[in-house]
Amino acid sequence: MVKHVGSPVEPVPTPAVDRPPRDHPGLVALARATLEANWAQAHTVPSRTLYPHQWSWDSAFIAIGWAHLRPERTWSELTSLFEAQWRDGRVPHIVFNPAVSDEAYFPGPRFWGSTLIEGAPARATSGLVQPPVHALAAWHAYRRAPSERGRAALGWLYPRLVAQQHYLSSRRDLGGAGLASIVHPWESGLDNSPAWDEPLAAVPTEEAVPGAYRRRDIVHAAAAHRPTDLDYARYVALVTAYRAGGYRDEDLADRHPFLVECPLFNAAMGAAESALAQIAREIGADPGPHHRRAARITTALVDRLYDPRTGTFHPRDLRTGRLTPARTVLGLTPVILPDLPAEQVEAILAEAGSSRFGLAARMARPLPSHDRTAADFEPLRYWRGPSWMNITWLVRYGLLTHGHPRLADGLATSMIEAVATAGCHEYFHPETGAGLGSPAFSWTAALLLDLLAETKGRALG
Repeated sequence: MVKHVGSPVEPVPTPAVDRPPRDHPGLVALARATLEANWAQAHTVPSRTLYPHQWSWDSAFIAIGWAHLRPERTWSELTSLFEAQWRDGRVPHIVFNPAVSDEAYFPGPRFWGSTLIEGAPARATSGLVQPPVHALAAWHAYRRAPSERGRAALGWLYPRLVAQQHYLSSRRDLGGAGLASIVHPWESGLDNSPAWDEPLAAVPTEEAVPGAYRRRDIVHAAAAHRPTDLDYARYVALVTAYRAGGYRDEDLADRHPFLVECPLFNAAMGAAESALAQIAREIGADPGPHHRRAARITTALVDRLYDPRTGTFHPRDLRTGRLTPARTVLGLTPVILPDLPAEQVEAILAEAGSSRFGLAARMARPLPSHDRTAADFEPLRYWRGPSWMNITWLVRYGLLTHGHPRLADGLATSMIEAVATAGCHEYFHPETGAGLGSPAFSWTAALLLDLLAETKGRALG
């Protein structure tokens, strides 16, 4: 049973950190310089090295950071992304910059072929989606910097955010239980998490033989830090299969080899409904339907993805009907749901505080993306161990929502210290805090600003 159905979502508190990290005025300057350098006319690229286009959930997190510096760019960021929304409501995970060479990133616009698909925008995009954190980001950014411009932007975004939710809750409810399914690991945002190992192993690779294409990611990052060639071949095979069907969702259950209900993706969808209720109230629309949908998603997520034997959330592979066994940070993310029952909140706190993740009021190490005690824990490899600012921000947001400010402060301190030591990297070594992946990474800079704004009310001017 979900509690407080239909009740307003109270703004998340922003307590002061009782043990503030080193007070570096230079951190604000570093974050500002990173975002300014990555600004590309109407949006922000994740980085100037590996990611030269606009990414969906990156832009959501980046919009939060701009609210502290140049709020008008918050709304430009989100408007630019949603101008590329498909007719069916999907928000593509990449919007391609036509001024950038097709060879600059793989898979590029020619590979996706979106401009040949009916209902796609004129601008080239991918055909996949990413976690729908945009409504949450828009509401959070508006609370940070309320203005008439912001309210007008919320009014423009609102029907588009509703359409995004409708697409996910209707066309992607492939299990028929009220949760959205992802059709590719890239849609989870945690591209090569151990959570996908079992369902991904069943994906045939005949049409995407390793070496038949040129990976651009390992030009800019060490191969030992990135997905393996076999994993990448399976990623390409999945895109090829989805593209061959015109990116249709109607018959995916009959033909697509990867169908998974993801805890983070669906927690984001539920949190989006709660945020949309607040946005609706702000612009004069009815918040009631959003509260009811948030409650239904929360109930379905607990029923489908919570495993009482492990005390954590797991993805469900629709091909086998089984929960995947890996204990990853995905299992902690449903804490962002404001109406998550107390039993599951306490279970998340126990999992987060275990030796697997090490959550504490005074954290010595950043939050890992995978179980530190697992045999397949890899502290250097993309999403198989390293710590990420965006996941830390989400878990921290959930901890504040459920009244655990000291634990939230520990997360904030660990990440601010990591950036203070290593810079605005894409991700960080979960034991040492060393910077990994792309340098000068936008969402790290953006969310750093948000964390700094909450440490003893520090001004960012």
